Amino acid sequence: MTILFAPSEGKKSGGPLPPIDKSAFCFPELYPRRIEVVERYDSFVKTAPIEALQKLFDIKDISAIEHYRANIFERPTMRVVERYDGVAYDYLDYTNLPGRAKIYIDEHLIIFSNLFGPVCAKDRVPEYKLKQGEPIDDFALERFYKECFGKLLDDYLETYGPVVDLHAGFHEKFYKIPMPYITMKFLKNGKTVSHWAKAYRGIVLKNMARYGIMDEKSLLAMDIENLSVVEIREAKNRKEIIYEITA
Repeated sequence: MTILFAPSEGKKSGGPLPPIDKSAFCFPELYPRRIEVVERYDSFVKTAPIEALQKLFDIKDISAIEHYRANIFERPTMRVVERYDGVAYDYLDYTNLPGRAKIYIDEHLIIFSNLFGPVCAKDRVPEYKLKQGEPIDDFALERFYKECFGKLLDDYLETYGPVVDLHAGFHEKFYKIPMPYITMKFLKNGKTVSHWAKAYRGIVLKNMARYGIMDEKSLLAMDIENLSVVEIREAKNRKEIIYEITA
């Protein structure tokens, strides 16, 4: 079982772990390609005018911008799943999961970082800032990672499937899943939700970790508070579970 998940714009500061090196990431054979991007990012944030960084970071506060100009290769790191600080991660609540559930997350979750590409939950990343979809100067990160990591991800998911896709639609620009996979949609009063979709992706992931879900049958049988399966749609290689939020 492999679960694909989105990052978040919000990130916790600091970190107890050493700066990035080859041991920080899964797929070490492609570490040099990641570093191409990180070096490009580091050079740009050190030299670009404030206006360009306001656009790159999607923030206006100049003092905050200066914080992110520090050398990214010298910044302390923390585990990816603990670095991100958005709605889905709040509801996942990794820190308070029991030990076996944490191990499940560590071994089965791939997150699509806007800067670092596909990373595993237990990988190490520093604090950084990068608006989703924003190029570094004229360099499109999603195209780069799609070209460099696509074949590796194909092979990985073929080996470690089945695949559950809980990441947001934007990240299809990083990687389009070629094999059969399961995804989810969340409705409230019959209408698709956005903010609560992030929350319930975190809740679904938390429950998968607690139950140790490893196959589709167990996933469909999983009892999740305030969620009810109302429909399953299939098209090509995609199976979509439609949940109604009942609370």
